[in-house]
Amino acid sequence: MRLLTGTGSNLRAATERSVTLLRAFLLASAAIIAAGGILLSSILTHAVSDQAVADSRASVSQYVDGVLRGTLVRRDQVQVSRDTSARLTQELRHNRALVTVKVWRPDGVLAWTNRGQARIGQRFDMDGDLAEAIERRAATGHIDQLSGDEDAVEEQLGFDHLLEVYTPILSADGREVVGVYEIYADPKGLEQTLASRRHMIWASVAAVLLALWAALALLVRGASTTLTRQTRELRQRSRELLASYQRLEESSLEAVESLNATVEAKDPDTAGHSLRVQQVALAIAAQLELTSQQLDALRFGSLFHDIGKIAVPDGILVKPAKLDYWEYAQMKTHSAEGARIVGKFGRLREAVPIIRHHHERWDGAGYPDGLAGDAIPLEAAIVGLADAWDAMTTDRPYHRALTIEEALAEVHAGRGTQFSPVVVDAFFFAAALLPDQLGLDEPLQHAI
Repeated sequence: MRLLTGTGSNLRAATERSVTLLRAFLLASAAIIAAGGILLSSILTHAVSDQAVADSRASVSQYVDGVLRGTLVRRDQVQVSRDTSARLTQELRHNRALVTVKVWRPDGVLAWTNRGQARIGQRFDMDGDLAEAIERRAATGHIDQLSGDEDAVEEQLGFDHLLEVYTPILSADGREVVGVYEIYADPKGLEQTLASRRHMIWASVAAVLLALWAALALLVRGASTTLTRQTRELRQRSRELLASYQRLEESSLEAVESLNATVEAKDPDTAGHSLRVQQVALAIAAQLELTSQQLDALRFGSLFHDIGKIAVPDGILVKPAKLDYWEYAQMKTHSAEGARIVGKFGRLREAVPIIRHHHERWDGAGYPDGLAGDAIPLEAAIVGLADAWDAMTTDRPYHRALTIEEALAEVHAGRGTQFSPVVVDAFFFAAALLPDQLGLDEPLQHAI
């Protein structure tokens, strides 16, 4: 019964742990999905930004090359005249996104520009993106903050950042770099496009991952509901099983009590013996501070200590004379037989050692196993003394009942030989404190 009760509690605790783990999993999955969404959105945004910048770089490069190359590049050299400079400047004004265009020779001389034309013909250091475009023979470009004297003209126009593109001008055969276009373009349109795409990416990823998490939450909720329902059903079945077990246990106890009653019915002279032994045993146990588990075992062990006599022939049980050797040997089997019978009932298993060993003696001369001293279970030693006390104080066909004084003397004399000293001392304490439970008319003042 305790096992079934514990199973119900364990089942409830296990269910609570499982539901808690499911909730923790749901929270953890939300955190993981959120982190994954941020990472994915960042990667996609970066990729889209790079692609958009690359597209813009290619677009402005193609436009500038289309406008300038035919006029400025002759015989694989960059050549600029005064007349062509004004015309090219006017031509570039048609594209409002273009802010500044510079044309460099490979030796670092500024060949032409549409703004700050006083710088034309000056030589500058070829470094940074400009040198990279020449070295790699490929266009480079990015949106950058304006800084330094080189960008003073653009800063005066009110810009703080621009799309900077550096495109190499290749010879007709594509083998040599004959110059470089340095293009500054207004990034407003590009930034608007990037912002729109960025919002679309973040919104799309968030929507997809939110839908995924919602589906996961529904699955977890369904699992939690199913688990709770199944646990409730299992608990109901456990309660039903517990009730059934209790009924079976009660039936088992009734069966054992019936067997015990049958034993006492065989010998009218021992009627009530089991109940009296139980009463005395519990009175002794009250002085020894036994645990509730020990008391429970003692309660049944004392009541059913002679149940094994059901296997002893009636002629031996009711014989009015002293038993001979073989009869006594058969009588002694009742303790082991009783333990065997009671051991079949789970509720009474803790009482089995009491029933088997209640005829052991402190000096080792008892039966069935000849245990001695502390090897004898305390509860069995208690029942052994209670059984002997009732036998001494009750009339039997083969001997008269001893007087209380005689019986007390017998108990005292058996201390340390037949009986456990601790149990004898507890018996005399009980005689002083609980005389009625030992069948005494008044407490023994000298017992303590």
